Amino acid sequence: MSSQIGHLSLEQARARLQRWSAQAAPISAAEYQQRVEHARALMRAQGVDALLVNAGTSLRYFAGVPWGATERLVALLITAQGDPVMLCPVFEEGSLDAVLRIPVDKRLWEEHEDPYALAAQVLHERGGTTLALDPGAAFVIHTGLTRHIDATRVTDATAIIDGCRLCKSPAELALMQQACDMTLFVHQLAAGIAHEGIGTDELVRFIDEAHRALGADNGSTFCIAQFGHATAFPHGIPGVQHLREGELVLIDTGCTVQGYHSDITRTWVLGAADDAQRHIWDLEKAAQQAAFDAVRPGVACEDVDAAARRVLEAAGLGPDYRLPGLPHRTGHGCGLAIHEAPYLVRGNRTPLAVGMCASNEPMIVVPGKFGVRLEDHFHVTEDGAQWFTPPSVAIDVPFA
Repeated sequence: MSSQIGHLSLEQARARLQRWSAQAAPISAAEYQQRVEHARALMRAQGVDALLVNAGTSLRYFAGVPWGATERLVALLITAQGDPVMLCPVFEEGSLDAVLRIPVDKRLWEEHEDPYALAAQVLHERGGTTLALDPGAAFVIHTGLTRHIDATRVTDATAIIDGCRLCKSPAELALMQQACDMTLFVHQLAAGIAHEGIGTDELVRFIDEAHRALGADNGSTFCIAQFGHATAFPHGIPGVQHLREGELVLIDTGCTVQGYHSDITRTWVLGAADDAQRHIWDLEKAAQQAAFDAVRPGVACEDVDAAARRVLEAAGLGPDYRLPGLPHRTGHGCGLAIHEAPYLVRGNRTPLAVGMCASNEPMIVVPGKFGVRLEDHFHVTEDGAQWFTPPSVAIDVPFA
């Protein structure tokens, strides 16, 4: 048995849990204002007069409001000049004031009123005619707006939203680093308590408990724990599995710190790996390293995906998405959303730039037998890439 696997009792693991000491600073008021001004610069470049940001991760990005979207419109209208306008139900005003991080002109609406008419009124008052709509907004919002604004005047705000959010600031990187450090520590403890007979449900409960104890926003944001043949399904299969000697364990989990995500996967073996398991694990590590080595400013996102696939295809896997091989993209962006731009996938010619963050997870699936996924995130630097977490060492040494 590896010294990193199965060496802790549950009580010993819990004794190591305490609130994380290295706390990253929150996003400052000055940075929130810089985000609004950046959006305005991109609006001018796109030739639009206003930007409507719906409740969700982009509203949190611009205003600090951590609310998800519901059937009631809660949105931020950024115009060329003046304070941004916050559209919100009247009865939510107190809750809104408790979380807002920027000065706004509040325009509140009662339950029987049409908030989209209010948005159109504000646009007219501010001298605007064209509106860029948050790409994360539901179609019902577009429908509501176009009852009052010519549909030809409502455009897609993807270039503006992504233009602001794609490259992370030092403060954002620090929050993501804390989240990643915490999740990697939870992974180490989870491997430590593994033993023959443990259930996937027990591991999931412990991982959530550990994230909460360390100070994550809301425990685990998600957790996939799979054993043996179930590891061949990238996002798992339902039901509880119980671990047996010689089986692979795949754990994929993460948390948030002030809204910023971690997302780390480790695959390792309980006991001794057989030749097939070790061979595929070693190929997975080589593909992950090849993708990392391909990263530098100016390189197209799809070229990182291609670098991982070349390793696998040279070993006789694939090609493309065929199995045994890599059934999905090599990676996804991460930040306030666990999956966001940029995506490391064929066809995405977006050039990498300093501050972009992405997962590196070129999973290998051997149908009917097992799968191996190693997932760590990196951010782009002037010289290439920098890991948030050190990658796994070997199939029986999951942590550096």
